[in-house]
Amino acid sequence: MKKRKPISKVYCMDCIEYMKTKPDKFFDLAVVDPEYGLGIAKRNGSIGQKRGQGKLTKYKSKDWDAKPPSEEYFKELFRVSKHQIIWGGNYFTNYLPPSKCWIVWDKKQPEGVSFAMAELAYTSFNISTKIFTCSRALIGNPVSNNARLARKYIKRHVTQKPEVLYGWIYKIFAKEGWVILDTHLGSGTNRSAAYKLGYDFYATEIDEEIYQDQEVYFQEECKGIISIGNNIQLIQQSLFDN
Repeated sequence: MKKRKPISKVYCMDCIEYMKTKPDKFFDLAVVDPEYGLGIAKRNGSIGQKRGQGKLTKYKSKDWDAKPPSEEYFKELFRVSKHQIIWGGNYFTNYLPPSKCWIVWDKKQPEGVSFAMAELAYTSFNISTKIFTCSRALIGNPVSNNARLARKYIKRHVTQKPEVLYGWIYKIFAKEGWVILDTHLGSGTNRSAAYKLGYDFYATEIDEEIYQDQEVYFQEECKGIISIGNNIQLIQQSLFDN
């Protein structure tokens, strides 16, 4: 039996302005990955490992990571959500209450690489710290010189996290029927994981280019809508009742 199709609404707008439109504790869980203020978005480049994929995996230099979120952001986030999971929480400890439970994403990176070997997420849950181990290189190994496969497996955003990571988070921390918030949608892997698991999901993304890219990914990955040019679309069977 098919499940009810979940709500998945995203907006290209400022996250604080969006949260101001919502009543207290409207969302059951906020799973967010705000800017850390490290300037990583200024980086140009590609992580495409196979010939012909560079055009699909290049990042344009942007300035959205020039500074960390404001105190107002965290006040609104805690006001509109009952529970929080905040990536990069180690950078925002002056705004966050103490927590027993942190998430550690062990990336299986070797010593000496330029990227962090692990990332931390703050949580508001009163359970023990959880560790998720997943190598991004392992995820990318199945990719061939194919545009659709590259969109599915290779990073399209400089701070993109794997969809399997978000799926693991929901299976551990979320309960059936919960409503999810993401204030910094980015690549949209959080959105697709929530949709596949049946959670109603709301999000914002302020950058128009990034917003449009995640929308294409979501339509292909979750709704089976594939644009093949000349305004022609192929539509695969839905996972849910219409």
